[in-house]
Amino acid sequence: MRLMFQDEAGFGRINKPKYCWCQKGIRPLVPCHHIREYRYAYGAVEPMTGEGCFLVLPYCNTNCMNVFLNHLSESYSNDRIILVCDGAAWHKANALIVPENISIVFIPPYTPEMNPIEQIWKEIRKIGFRNEVFHTLDKVVERLCKSICSLSADTIKSVTCRKWIVSTFN
Repeated sequence: MRLMFQDEAGFGRINKPKYCWCQKGIRPLVPCHHIREYRYAYGAVEPMTGEGCFLVLPYCNTNCMNVFLNHLSESYSNDRIILVCDGAAWHKANALIVPENISIVFIPPYTPEMNPIEQIWKEIRKIGFRNEVFHTLDKVVERLCKSICSLSADTIKSVTCRKWIVSTFN
């Protein structure tokens, strides 16, 4: 039995400038883009072990969620997965095909703090998307994949494992 937390996040060519260090008296120049091209990282993490499963897909919709669920199911084909999700429309759609080894449980509405994978998206943005302009969407996807692959099980565990998860599900 695996308890995994699932979410998706958009990464694209539009960026938000972040704080950075520079020499006193010098105002830093930070590049900024407002091009609205995105790809979406779908992920599920197991906070107790630090294991994760990720896919980069073109949209946030039911079809892409079906692709992700199928990938997750195949990746853990010998396990039963309790998958904790938020209430996004594509998580509850009639066309959603939930594999037999996955059961979906929903967190209450407007409580992203209950989904620890939200912290993974912050970590990926911190390590791979800080004050940088990407000239193509392919470069965004390349960086996103590199950032996801750089996440070790220890990092995932340290960022997502919370006392309430351990006490509730251990």
